[in-house]
Parts: sequence; structure tokens; C-alpha cells
Amino acid sequence: MTPPVDDVLVRSLVPGVLGVLVRRGADFAAAEDAVQEALVEAVRSWPAAPPRDPKGWLVTVAWRKFLDATRAETTRRRREEAVADEPPSGPVPSTDDTLQLYFLCAHPSLTPASAVALTLRAVGGLTTRQIAAAYLVPEATMAQRISRAKRTVSGIRFDSPGDVATVLRVLYLVFNEGYSGDVDLAAEAIRLTRQLAAAVDHPEVAGLLALMLLHHARRAARTADDGSLVPLAEQDRRRWDTALISEGVQVLQAALARDRLGEYQAQAAIAALHADAPTAAETDWVQIVEWYDELVRLTGSPVVRLNRAVAVGEADGPRAGLAALASVDASVPRFVAVQAYLHEKDGDRTTAARLYAEAAARAGNAAERDHLTRQAARLNSPGRPGR
Repeated sequence: MTPPVDDVLVRSLVPGVLGVLVRRGADFAAAEDAVQEALVEAVRSWPAAPPRDPKGWLVTVAWRKFLDATRAETTRRRREEAVADEPPSGPVPSTDDTLQLYFLCAHPSLTPASAVALTLRAVGGLTTRQIAAAYLVPEATMAQRISRAKRTVSGIRFDSPGDVATVLRVLYLVFNEGYSGDVDLAAEAIRLTRQLAAAVDHPEVAGLLALMLLHHARRAARTADDGSLVPLAEQDRRRWDTALISEGVQVLQAALARDRLGEYQAQAAIAALHADAPTAAETDWVQIVEWYDELVRLTGSPVVRLNRAVAVGEADGPRAGLAALASVDASVPRFVAVQAYLHEKDGDRTTAARLYAEAAARAGNAAERDHLTRQAARLNSPGRPGR
């Protein structure tokens, strides 16, 4: 039986191939289309005749696809003149264009949704169908989104400076989408962030990678066999991936040693403290509050303030947590759920049950809604003590 194409290898080559075409004069949109056509050819022909130089093969085929498409556009004379002479076949220069592609796909002119989709397509090498399935939207809708994004960035210079913070925000958005369809976006985000970390020396890139690894290490314990959510305090810590935790901590320590603290390093430090606790009861909440104080200073984010209130409730008691919560905008997502948790912790079961039910009605997804509904039902059940 002929072995299938190595999907991970093919996708890892996409940024470099796309970069070669753009440096040769192809605009981004046309180059990306040509690369996708070359990938289709690779899937079709590589199993029977794998090339000795996969990247060189993809560059050659993609460039020819680009030339064919360009020559068909007879009215675009300047582009025709720019690509009239095909470069000779041979080894492809090892220049790494991955970083520039990240910057291009995360351009400030794009909406976050478009930037994520374009990054997954151009840098991640995913098909439009895969991206659409991951985001639970029709393929035609995703195709339009990607086409608009490609048109937006097509006129932007490939060598223009990029904003690392914008790239990191896009990768963070990808990671938080988690898993749906046949694409594991959390794993894909980790793969892309590793790739970015290899291309740019920046402590916040390392901080984001550490954060992803530490969160991903707990993935197997986050859901029960019936698919219901398992809160952090109730997770079976034996199911946490110790290898990912160890790697995440090492990456984080190296980043923190550079003394250029950023929000992703601070978030990773909080995740590391959770990972370091043998049991929920042994969590160092005092240190976690201190890291949240740093995060508030760095970001001023109301979501950070909300999470800080939970940590204060654990470190100093539920009433202190409720006092900290009073300074948070009540419209922040999960505000009511946190309020319910702190009231339950303070012994006010009636108020907590009402708030859990209210939070369930506001939940953003079915798993969270079901979890909050169960919490309300648990407190409303006569004769059952709260956990």
C-alpha cells in the first residue's frame, strides 16, 4: 500500500514556499492560490513518486501555477512582464520567510477573524474546508472571508516591519478556539507558535508558547467521559501531561530571566503555579494574586480583574473576593458565574443558586451552560450540601 503524504511536513513547508513566490514578484493573493494548487498536486503525486527536495518541488510547481494564472490575465501587462522568465529549477535558498508571513497575515487592517483565517490558510497550510469546519461556518462563508483578507494585504510590502504583539494576539485567538471538526486548533496554535519562536527571539513569544503548553497539558482532564466540563479544582491531576508542563516551565523560566515581563509571561506564570500544585488545596493563591496584580498593571483588562477577584477569594476569603469583584464591570463575560461561585464559597447557597441559573442563561457555549445549570440544580436540591 502506498504511504500517504506526510501532512505535517507539507504544512510546515507552506510559509517558505509562499515566501519564495512573493519575493519573486507574485502578489500575496495570487501566490497563495498557486501554493494551494501545488499542495493539491503534491497530495495527488507524492505517494507514488515522493520528491527528494519537497520544498523545491512545491516551489517549482507553485511558480508554474502562478505563471499559468498570470499569463491568462492578458490585461495585466506589467505583471506579465515581471514574470516572463521562469527561474531555473534547482535547490531553493534557505531564507526563512515565516516571520514576514506572520506579520502580513496579522496586519492591523484585518479584523481579528480575518487575520486568524488567513494565518491558518497561509502559514498553517490548512484548507478552506478545514478552517470552515473548525469555526463551524459554511465553507463558502470562510472562502469569502479569506479572499477579502488576501485582497486587503496584497498591496502591502512583504518586507515592511511587523508587530509581534499583533501576531501573538492572532495565535492566542487560534489557541482559544480549541478543538472542533477535524482540525485541533489548540495543537495547531502550538505548532505555529513553536515556528514563530524559532524565527524571532522575543520573550513574549516564549511566554505565549509556555502559556499554551501549560494550558494544553491539562486538556485531557478538563472534560468527563460524558463531555461535561470539570473545574480545575476537581480535575484528576494524574491525567495532566507532565512532559508538556516541564517544557512549559522551562520555556517560561528562560523568558522571565530576560527581565522583559509581558502579559503572556505573566499568564504563563499563573498557569505554572496551578501546574505546580499537587492538589487544588495546595495552590499558592497568594503568589497568583501577585501575578494578577502584574497583569492588571500590564493590561488593565477587565477580564484580568475578574480572574483576580477569584484568586483574591481563594487567597483572602470569599468576602474579599466579592469586594474585589465590585470594581469589575458587570457586563464582562462570566461575571455572574464568578459572583455565584464566591457567594457559594461564602455560604449563601440561595443567592449562589440564583446567580448560577442566571449565568447559565448567559453562557457562550453549551458545555459551559450545562455546567452552570448543574451547579444551580445542585444547590437547589434539598438536603444536599454544597461542594
